[in-house]
Order: sequence, then C-alpha cells, then structure tokens
Amino acid sequence: MKIDRKGSAHWQGDIRNGRGTISTQSGALQEYRYGFGSRFEGQPGTNPEELLGAAHAGCFTMALSKQLGDAGFTADELQTTATVSLEKGDAGFSITKVHLELKGGVPGITDEKFQELAAIAKANCPVSKLFNAEITLHASLS
Repeated sequence: MKIDRKGSAHWQGDIRNGRGTISTQSGALQEYRYGFGSRFEGQPGTNPEELLGAAHAGCFTMALSKQLGDAGFTADELQTTATVSLEKGDAGFSITKVHLELKGGVPGITDEKFQELAAIAKANCPVSKLFNAEITLHASLS
C-alpha cells in the first residue's frame, strides 16, 4: 500500500525580507504564513521545524497507541511534545536533534512495559525513520 500526501510552499522575495505561505492537501493549513522572522526571530507565523515537530509528535503517538493495543492496553491519554533543534554549524543549518516528551495515562500498565513500548514506537514511527538526527524520549505515566 502506498499513500501520497502533499504539502506545498509559496515564496516571494529574498531570504531575510521575503515572505511565504505553507499549505497542506487536507486544508489544515491553508496559505499559512512563514518567513525568516517566524523561523529565526520568534515572530508570528510558522516554520518548518515546528511543523516537523507536530508531525513527529502525531506519528509517534499513533505508533505508541498501536503498540499499546497490540500488548492489550488502551491509553486514557497520551500527550506528546516534540522539540526539534535547529543548529548552525560550519556547513550551515541542520536539524540535529528531536526530543519527544511523552506523558501517558494507561490503566494497568507497569512503567517498565510503558517504557519498552514507547521505545519501540520511537524507533519505528515513520517520521522517526525520516530524521537523520538524534531522537531522544522521556516518557512518564500519570
């Protein structure tokens, strides 16, 4: 089975003063603005790193839900935040690390089993496989 999903970007101008928009096939983002200021200076708008973080958090959380289900558990709640680190090195900017912060409520599971299944989900979620960066995980049960 192959599934294709599309995202698109439109840009006008130079890198520092130019402006762009990002859209998704589903319409979840429709010409949402981004630019140098939103990427590097904390100005309003989005940036590729936070979009990757949202995608990674969503993918990982779904993968963990499957791992839990396969092991006979159902989560009351899984909350994941992915922090994507963009760093400037000698060769320019690179995404060097993604840190997943997971808080979960899963009735009847031990912390040991939760950690095991979270690690499997981290290693096997398709977005994790996409990154050529260190991916760390901190998982806690509530």
